Amino acid sequence: MTDILTHTRPDAAGAWLVAALYHFARFDRYEQFREPLQAFCDANGIKGTLLLAREGINGTVAGSDAAIAALLAHLRAQPEFAALEHKESRASKMPFVRMKVKLKKEIVTMGVEDIDPMRIVGTYVDPKDWNALISDPDTIVIDTRNDYETAIGIFKGAVDPNTKTFREFPDWVRNNAGLHNKPKIAMYCTGGIRCEKATAFMKEEGFDEVYHLKGGILKYLEEVPAEESLWEGACFVFDERVSVEHGLKEGNHKLCHACRNPITAEEVTSPLYEEGVSCSHCYATRTEDDRERYRERQRQIALARKRGDRHIGG
Repeated sequence: MTDILTHTRPDAAGAWLVAALYHFARFDRYEQFREPLQAFCDANGIKGTLLLAREGINGTVAGSDAAIAALLAHLRAQPEFAALEHKESRASKMPFVRMKVKLKKEIVTMGVEDIDPMRIVGTYVDPKDWNALISDPDTIVIDTRNDYETAIGIFKGAVDPNTKTFREFPDWVRNNAGLHNKPKIAMYCTGGIRCEKATAFMKEEGFDEVYHLKGGILKYLEEVPAEESLWEGACFVFDERVSVEHGLKEGNHKLCHACRNPITAEEVTSPLYEEGVSCSHCYATRTEDDRERYRERQRQIALARKRGDRHIGG
């Protein structure tokens, strides 16, 4: 892999198509599937990340409409993924730099043994029914995402665990006895996959009425009109769009490439912000040597842009 990648346009007119997908299944041949899947994506100009594990597949990819349609057909042709569902959105620029197909122990890492969403899981709630559930005074609403995600958007009245990683979620649950104070637990995440494991874990911990938002925040923002919405802010996404809003329109957040935190237009005006080098979230935790290294990377990115190329660090 070279350090500079050419930024090509899709072969069809219009924006790039972004597909977020996951499917839990017994997938014993996941190791053998990696190289052919990588080759298929490369041949079709698809970029993004797909994770393969014995428990299934997870990831987000982008490409032309035809390329994404071909990939989804290819995946659903596999017996294990015949029922795979996905969510679509649009990006004005290719939101990924390269294509990576990775082998993992889990397709979403919780780090708790024997949590199996194929065996036990919470009750799915369609986006159209979500408002009624989370407005019920007998419901505790929990955001299962990490702190940098919740910082830019959250459902009204939701509990924010302030976790740094999903691995911290089980301990947070076990240390919060107050979660038993109401009969219903409603959980949500970006696309739904973290809630598959989170609700399975909650059921194993003895919570009876556990619900989760089918399709996650992305499906809610796609289907629920803004004037009826209980969502506040933007939804962080793991690509170069950084955030999306109602109707899955691209948000206005940027990403600090020093600490990977989303930053607002107001934070960009901070004297601590320097593109690719620092922001108000990370300035105090980086040394001047760190910042000088980031500045050199930023200079290389700028040179690549002038040549019409794309630097993988940008």
